[in-house]
Amino acid sequence: MSAGSTPRRRWLKDGTYPPGTQLPAGRVLAGSYDVSHSTIQRAIATLREQGVLVGRPGRGVFVAESTRR
Repeated sequence: MSAGSTPRRRWLKDGTYPPGTQLPAGRVLAGSYDVSHSTIQRAIATLREQGVLVGRPGRGVFVAESTRR
């Protein structure tokens, strides 16, 4: 998984994580995609920079309601 591009396209196209959905914990995602936790962290950081994900302090990381494409 590249840091952001592949999962972003997959998540947005197939509805795995629709807008407003909280992402699972990083370690759970890492296990689901068979990659390291640090790879997931980099992907999440990239997707946050792109406005695809938003962090909510004390609540987690969510798919943005409106994504910039």
